[in-house]
Amino acid sequence: CPRLPPALRGMLVLVLLLGAAGPLLRAAESAEPAEPVSAERSLAWGPGLEAGLTVPVRYFFIQAVSAAGHNFSRSPPGRTQFKVIIKALSPKEVTRIYTPRPLDRNDGTFLMRYRMYGSVTKGLKIEILYGDQHVAQSPYILKGPVYHEYCDCPEEDPEVWQDLMSCPSQEPQIAEDFISFPTIDLQRMLKEIPAKFSQTRGAIVHYTILDNHIYRRSLGKYTDFKMFSDEMFLSLARKVHLPDVEFYLNVGDWPVEHRKANDTPGPVPVISWCGSVDSRDIVLPTYDVTHSTLETLRGVTNDLLSIQGNTGPFWENKTERALFRGRDSREERLHLVKLSKENPELLDAGITGYFFFREKEKELGKAQLMGFFDFFKYKYQVNVDGTVAAYRFPYLLLGDSLVLKQDSQYYEHFYIGLKPWKHYVPVKRNLEDLLEKIKWAKENDEEARKIAKEGQLMARELLQPHRFYCYYYKVLQKYAERQASKPEIRDGMELVPQPDDRDSVCSCHRKKPLREDL
Repeated sequence: CPRLPPALRGMLVLVLLLGAAGPLLRAAESAEPAEPVSAERSLAWGPGLEAGLTVPVRYFFIQAVSAAGHNFSRSPPGRTQFKVIIKALSPKEVTRIYTPRPLDRNDGTFLMRYRMYGSVTKGLKIEILYGDQHVAQSPYILKGPVYHEYCDCPEEDPEVWQDLMSCPSQEPQIAEDFISFPTIDLQRMLKEIPAKFSQTRGAIVHYTILDNHIYRRSLGKYTDFKMFSDEMFLSLARKVHLPDVEFYLNVGDWPVEHRKANDTPGPVPVISWCGSVDSRDIVLPTYDVTHSTLETLRGVTNDLLSIQGNTGPFWENKTERALFRGRDSREERLHLVKLSKENPELLDAGITGYFFFREKEKELGKAQLMGFFDFFKYKYQVNVDGTVAAYRFPYLLLGDSLVLKQDSQYYEHFYIGLKPWKHYVPVKRNLEDLLEKIKWAKENDEEARKIAKEGQLMARELLQPHRFYCYYYKVLQKYAERQASKPEIRDGMELVPQPDDRDSVCSCHRKKPLREDL
């Protein structure tokens, strides 16, 4: 081989180095677009930009777009971030508005949340900036009044309210739940439910909503979780005039009505947080996601909005193992830990608290508690039932990991919108195929990533906080339509009062003045 001159040798080395680095350079280019963000071409949308749409925490979205019109699919390069300034339109109106920084969702979009602690009559001015430039149509003017969460100012026309909330015309789970109940016999329920369910389960709450006031009585010892339903019904009543309706809510874990439509006597309509394939309960969003919605930016650390900005490293940088942490509320969870000990390269599973199987702690060990956002450092998440459906499932879907979901007889209100192998990977009830499914995911990385992304996008759609309000309302509406007699305030019921609006005096500009006020 002839000896090359030094200049040619240098060029050859450079060519070889560039050739070897080519894939790395291409990966870097695809991971982080070199184009700068165009504030003007970027997009902003969402319910938090609508004056009349009142939820506990208002929120909207920002999509970073380049000058060439390309949507960013990863966080924009550089340090310049979007920022949002929200204040009353009139300088004469002073109100406290909590506005944390926009959450980076790691896919080129940002989620902005804000909680109002007072209403404004003139309106809000929302400035969305990238650097010192306005984004899209910023500033956004929300013409008043704009009400805060505790302002008792219901829209009298439910159709107007549902249009404003962009409520879906149909909810498939609600339609399915009411098939067994073409008519609802309140008199039969009054005789049967307290005797049949409150004594055995002890977690039934009897509600009547009349003239948009909430009344209830507790039936049984284990009704503390009524605080979640109380708060949601009150919140809903502050936003829209509710139908007159009388119903029983099961605030326990398990669905309770197992009779079929053709049984004699047939089932009665009990409302529950969770459904099952062998029960006829009417399902509401769980107390967990309800509480998350009501207490976002205030009383909870993990909620359906904040989790979207804390999904861990990019997919390719996540640990290639499946993760599980949880209490010992089902025997399959103990089996998970055994599988983990035998296959640590595939699975990291641990029990964080023992209650049902305390004798197993010495054998299996106890795992340290783990911050939920840290779950998403792992590429795969194992979802196994607790006493009923595992209520962390919606949170796992919103992350940026592939969910491996145990086959289950239990479901929440939104499961009907999900499909196995499209939004999650199904796993047999006894977990016998779990390791096989983890191996499949590792060997089919791109397909696993696609399923994780589809699940995340569907969860973002189905689990928006304002959709829960729509769902609660539609259940009450459908129920009221089927009542065969008028609801009443029964003996032993008490009024559940609206909370005092201590933060701000709220003048409801929708209400017509009473005669004595004229």
